Order: sequence, then structure tokens, then C-alpha cells
Amino acid sequence: MESFEIIVVILLLSFITLIFTGFPLAWVLGGISFLFTVIAFGLADWFNVDTYFLRSWDDFAVIVDRIYAQMSSWVLVALPMFIFMGLMLDRSGVAERLMKSFVKLFGGLRGGLAITVILIGVLLAASTGIVGASVVLLSMLALPIMLEKNYSKPLMTGVVASSGTLGILIPPSIMLVIMADQLSLPVGTLFMGAVFPGLLLGVCYVLYVIGVGIFNPAAAPAPAQHERITWADVVDTLLAVIPPFGLILAVLGTIFFGIATPTEASGIGALGATLLAAANKRLNMDVVRQVARETSLTTAFIFGIFLGATAFALVMRSLGGDEFIGDLLTGLPFPDWGVVAFILFIAFLSGFFLDWLEISLIILPLVAPVVEALGYDLAWFTVLFAVCLQTSFLTPPVGFSLFYLKGVAPPGIEIRHIYKGVIPFVLIQIFVLVMVFLFEDIVMWLPGQMY
Repeated sequence: MESFEIIVVILLLSFITLIFTGFPLAWVLGGISFLFTVIAFGLADWFNVDTYFLRSWDDFAVIVDRIYAQMSSWVLVALPMFIFMGLMLDRSGVAERLMKSFVKLFGGLRGGLAITVILIGVLLAASTGIVGASVVLLSMLALPIMLEKNYSKPLMTGVVASSGTLGILIPPSIMLVIMADQLSLPVGTLFMGAVFPGLLLGVCYVLYVIGVGIFNPAAAPAPAQHERITWADVVDTLLAVIPPFGLILAVLGTIFFGIATPTEASGIGALGATLLAAANKRLNMDVVRQVARETSLTTAFIFGIFLGATAFALVMRSLGGDEFIGDLLTGLPFPDWGVVAFILFIAFLSGFFLDWLEISLIILPLVAPVVEALGYDLAWFTVLFAVCLQTSFLTPPVGFSLFYLKGVAPPGIEIRHIYKGVIPFVLIQIFVLVMVFLFEDIVMWLPGQMY
């Protein structure tokens, strides 16, 4: 192994080790990048060690241009807009109305409350994209009712946690915006490509709940008494669905029909969510102040990691890390599809310990060129990778949806119920991942109609 490859391995191992210290990731990425830059310069100057392209401060100075390009990216302008849209919609009262209407419509069915949560989760996912807010909102709305109706605690927690995470995949997804920026792909292509995989996940969740109701009726009981459904209930449900569906159409429809770019559509979405809050009489200065503050904090957190990851990627590539990773992957004794499967397996394991953001910023840019060189469509692989990262929200010990859920869960729901409940949904996610892997048209058909 050449000397620069040894430095790359030590760099990666140092990064993995420092993650577990609990130190802020942005500082870990930036600090370790600077440290290994100094080490590389010292080895190159004093010991005449091969450090690939990283041999002087002139090589590292390009970081200024990289950061400027990152901060001036037109694609990333959509990020705070979509975050604002999601946070404002969560305060608009739309979800509460959906819950009341759907409970009337489906509450009398066996497992009907769980199906209601999944349907609302899909609608919230397509109009918010903020996982934490969706999981907390669904938990507060659904768990007390499901407890009262004697639903199985693992089933109810698994349904809420998994339905809330759909927002990270179903567009408008901030994860897809970031992935598009990292790989220089059209955001609209990724948005359209992720629609069917996201909906397929929702359908599989519903089928699982129906199966539980059939084979384990005690876990998803039908209520002893339920008011008869009237046409008024159906109309009320349709009226409750129209506002979020209209917002979805305003955002995704304008992208699909070429009326607006994804960045412009994010502004439409932010305005639409604000108008919905105003229509429901939930808009006031306190709400605006809270949403603006949370949007700023979330955006700043993401961009902080962006800058650290930019420095890390520069040092890694200057040390020959991308060539090292590429040679390592292509040297595996697998066929081409086996290399892709191995990458997805590594991403799945990384999701147990890393957040989707770190994986998207660090691992995805390293492996994407290898996949493209193997002849696979990069847009297809990116959506496939996003489906894989869906599991990172549900896999302990760093499954954030589990912590969001536990933080607002009613008394009597323990962490063991949550862990047990999410296992079937992680398996469903893996099943959908395999389906998308085997049938490329699940991703590529809709973008093909778009262009």
C-alpha cells in the first residue's frame, strides 16, 4: 500500500472514531481536515513521503473557492424555503383536521387508525418533508387515540415512527435537494424519481397493517362502537384533503409541468403553507417568529456540516481518497450489481451510527463516481441510496425518529415497545429497496415522462 493510501485510511479511521466522542460533527469534519492537511505537508516536506496532490498550502487554498461555490449554490436556496414550508404547515392545523376526518372515515375498520396515520404521514411527507416535526405531530395526534382503542404498543409506535419518516424521501425532500447539489443532478429529476418509491413504501405499510389486522386481530382491534359513515363525513374528508393536496400540486405540479424550477417552487410552497396557516386562523407574529427562528437554526446547522464536509472532501480527494475508494470497490470479487449492493449495505450499516446528512455529504460523493463508471444511471442510484437512508431514522442507536417519538409518547410506552415496533417497518423498507434495485422503472419512468 502506498504512503498516501495509508494516510487516507488513518483519516477515515480518525473520523469514525471522533464521531463517537459526541463532539459537533461540523467541527470534527473541519478540524480533522485541517489537522491532516498539516500532517500531509509535514510528511511531504520533512520526510519526502508521497501525499498524492496535497503537498503545500496552495493546494489547500482552493477551499475558499469551494466554500464560496457551496454558499452561492442556486439549488441550495430551496433548502430554507422547504424547511420553512414544512414548519409552517405543521402549525397550520391541517394535520389536526385530517386526523379528525380520517378517523371518522377509517376508524371503524380493523386497523383503521393505523391506516389513518399512514395516509396522513404520506400527505405530510409530500407537503412538509420535515421528519422530526411529522413524527412529533403524528405522535401527539394518534398515540393517545390508539392507546384508548387498545392497539398494540409496538404496532402503534412502529406505524407512527415509519410514517413520519416518509418525508425524507417523498418530495419535496430536503435530502434530495442536498444530494442533487452534491452530485450536480437536476433536483426535479430526483423529485420525480422518488415519487413512486415513496408511495410504494406507504402502500406496503398499509398492506402490513391490514395483514396484522387479519392474522393478529388483538393488535389492531376494530372498535366496539363506531358511528355510521355518512356522505357528510366523506365530503368533510375531501375538504380536509384539498388544502395539503393543493399545496403538493402547487409545488410538485409546477416542477413537473416546467412552470417553475425546484428553487422557485420552494418559494411557492413557503407562501402556500403561510396562506394555509392564515386560512385556519393559526397565523400570528409568534408563529412567524418561531418558524423563522427554527428555519434559521436548522439551515445554519445543515450549512455548518456542509462547510466541514467540503473541507473533508477536499482533503480526502487531495490525498487520493476517491481513487483509493474507487479501486477498493472495483477490486471486489463481485459483479457490477454486487458492487452496488455492497455500497448499499455499507450505507445501511452506516445508518446505525450516522445521520443521513453525514452519509449524503461524505459517503455518497465518494461512491457515486464508481457507480456511474459501472454504467448505472446516477439519478436512479441516488434515489436508491435515498431509499436506503430511509432506514437510518429507524435503526438504533442513532435512529432520530425513535427519540422524537419517545420524547412525546404518552406514559406507558417504553423504548422496548418502539424498538420492537419498528423492526417490521425496517424490513419493509429493505423490501422496497430491493424492488427499486431490481426494477429501475420504478424510479426512472416518471422522470422519463417529465423530459
